Amino acid sequence: MSIDYTKARENMVEQQVRPWDVLDARVLETIGTLPREAFVPEALRAMAYADTALPLGDGVSMMKPVLEGRALQALLPQAEESVLEIGTGSGYLTACLARLAREVVSIERRADLAEAARARLAAQGIGNVRIETVDALSWDNTQQFDAICVNAAVETLPLRFLEWLTPGGRLFVVQGRSPAMEATLVHRDVNGSRTESLFETDLPYLAGTAPQPEFTL
Repeated sequence: MSIDYTKARENMVEQQVRPWDVLDARVLETIGTLPREAFVPEALRAMAYADTALPLGDGVSMMKPVLEGRALQALLPQAEESVLEIGTGSGYLTACLARLAREVVSIERRADLAEAARARLAAQGIGNVRIETVDALSWDNTQQFDAICVNAAVETLPLRFLEWLTPGGRLFVVQGRSPAMEATLVHRDVNGSRTESLFETDLPYLAGTAPQPEFTL
């Protein structure tokens, strides 16, 4: 049986994303027109618009559509802004960010995911993205960005991530210990940074940022 992806996309927006207080017109237009099924692994394509995370292997997954919508709305990249994405994954959120911003630099430690994402973005005609195959915790970067989207959880936000923000920039990240994590928007200003709590959720950890196991006698 063939799937009407256009209808599935409309249902995702109206039944999942919008009811979760994602109301920005540019964000809704982006996720309402971008074919999410084109970024989902072939075996999971029928689940492209389901209200669930989709596994990409090695503990990596695509976030649920509602989380992607909330992340985009929290950051609200503008047409003149540059965005850094940490964790390219499937490339879907990369494509959404690229639709909203002037340019996106996306970093992905797994070469297979980076390569697949490049191909998917090219197939959609999205040319304002550069994907680097590198680990975020060892990336030698001096560029600063207006917005940063971290697509996995951290126990504690690495200081280097904040250093990549321009003054006045903002960063979306899920922080804490599973299962009681908190999605946050971190703002960088002249006095350092301040953190705005958004909602509770639970995500897999970014490689190298999970809590150390606690040993008890």
